[in-house]
Amino acid sequence: MIKIPFQEILKKAQGYEKDMTKFLRDMVRIPSESSDEKKVIERIQAEMIHVGFDSVTIDPMGNLFGYIGHGKHLIAMDGHIDTVGIGEIKNWTFDPYIGYEDETTIGGRGTSDQEGGMASMVYAGKIIKDLKLEDDYTLLITATVQEEDCDGLCWQYIIEKDLIKPEFVVITEPTSCQIYRGHRGRMEIKVSTSGISCHGSAPERGDNAIFKMAPILLEVQALNNRLKHDDFLGKGTLTVSEVFFSSPSRCAVADGCTISIDRRLTKGETYLSALEEIRTLDSVQKAKAKVEMYTYERPSYTGLVYPTDSYFPTWVLDENHVVCQSLVESYKHLFNKKPVVDKWTFSTNGVSIMGRYQIPCIGFGPGREEEAHAPNEKTYKKDLIEACAMYAAIPLVYLNSLNKGE
Repeated sequence: MIKIPFQEILKKAQGYEKDMTKFLRDMVRIPSESSDEKKVIERIQAEMIHVGFDSVTIDPMGNLFGYIGHGKHLIAMDGHIDTVGIGEIKNWTFDPYIGYEDETTIGGRGTSDQEGGMASMVYAGKIIKDLKLEDDYTLLITATVQEEDCDGLCWQYIIEKDLIKPEFVVITEPTSCQIYRGHRGRMEIKVSTSGISCHGSAPERGDNAIFKMAPILLEVQALNNRLKHDDFLGKGTLTVSEVFFSSPSRCAVADGCTISIDRRLTKGETYLSALEEIRTLDSVQKAKAKVEMYTYERPSYTGLVYPTDSYFPTWVLDENHVVCQSLVESYKHLFNKKPVVDKWTFSTNGVSIMGRYQIPCIGFGPGREEEAHAPNEKTYKKDLIEACAMYAAIPLVYLNSLNKGE
């Protein structure tokens, strides 16, 4: 068994609070919406080199990889470093790209979702170097792109093209420093009706595609109330998120109407079952509406296009899995209390890592889920410290757990 200096790890993490805070505030100052992450990737690359990572590389999609150690067990920790936009600036009480800091918090776009996780990971790598905690593992820290636009796309590329397949991945999205072991999946559905245009003064001459959509909207709304429920993940849901139309003019009958549906998938639901539920609605069949999935084809900041269906599968890691238990043990030894084990409401890169490829995923991150995409976003210095200590301890705790099982 490997002796792990938990209290030294925690003390080191506390000592790096100012470094993590400065690094996080630097990232916040660099706008980095999806497909525009180049400058923040370069800033993270510089920090990884500065703290002593063994190897730092960037793949053709623009994902950044920082490696610590050279052991046979490949363990990955992932943080997406793109952010959403700022929305209505009047809703912010401070500049989202200048941010602020006080004794306990750091404000700015991306602080919780989820550049705080990146700050903690990079300094966990430094702690591993400082305390010589390398063993028979290689730690891969990934700064991934385009997650806010298409969660999991980056890991589809990493697994399929970079041919990187870790034994497990820690997702560092915000969890309030709780352990999250899954979340619902999701998909993006398009429903379209067709009609025939004519002059608006004589609508009886045409066939109005918007009127055809009206009963579909009502049936879709009702469908939400009878979707499948899971005791851990909760209920599947759907909502109409967008409405589009086509018409020759405001003085004409609409010849096309399309709605977008945000569908959240609980355990046991698939994209096929979700599409079929809508296709069999009476209103959809009567209107002969087309029901399909969206696809994503937006180039990354490097110009690479890696098309995918807009389907993001559900995943759940068993609470007794060695990976989940390794995080539980790490938390207990570092903080002398039991962790909360729960789930995310939103979606993460785990939809690909475990949802598509069955590579075990577990979540632990600084910041709070409710701060994501909200004005006046902030994170907590205490969380950065706790997450940093956890990330430094997890690899050795995992190795000890494997050794116990042998």
